[in-house]
Amino acid sequence: MVCDRCKTTVESELNKIGIQYDTVDIGEVSTKEKISSEQLLQLSAAMLKCGFELIDNRRNELIEKLKNSIIDLKHYSDEDLKIGFTEYVSLMVDDNFISLNKLFAEIKGMTIEKFVIRQKIEKIKEMLVYEDTHIDQIALKMHYSNSAALSSQFKRETGLSPSHFRQLRHSPTNVSAIN
Repeated sequence: MVCDRCKTTVESELNKIGIQYDTVDIGEVSTKEKISSEQLLQLSAAMLKCGFELIDNRRNELIEKLKNSIIDLKHYSDEDLKIGFTEYVSLMVDDNFISLNKLFAEIKGMTIEKFVIRQKIEKIKEMLVYEDTHIDQIALKMHYSNSAALSSQFKRETGLSPSHFRQLRHSPTNVSAIN
């Protein structure tokens, strides 16, 4: 889950199945009571239909915690890190960055750095589509050295320049095809 719409979807599926919950956060649900095996199977199937998966082992939990920490940092935080990114990641999941990166690549098929870049690009896409912020301001907010660096990475990842991507926002079928 990466956004409020995702949380709403999960809440809706929990309600349909009859699972009472305390909280639904990005990547985590706190239930009021232990759920039955049948409910777990129903929830797993419902989540798969929505494009989500249930995490069922420690390694996957660790990677999911790491992913959620990165998503929180890139999508919901405007703060500058006071420490290096690798140190931040290690602190967030209480593990060594090198071993985390290996595990992440093994499970997700990409390095942590590539995942971070993809999250930054997704946030930039949101800003280009839903905000009228100038590209220089987006570059500053997303911690790029300048708008040229942002544009270069954006084009490498999406095949489009940020300005061309922004122009497509008036054509919803084009924007959804790129996502």
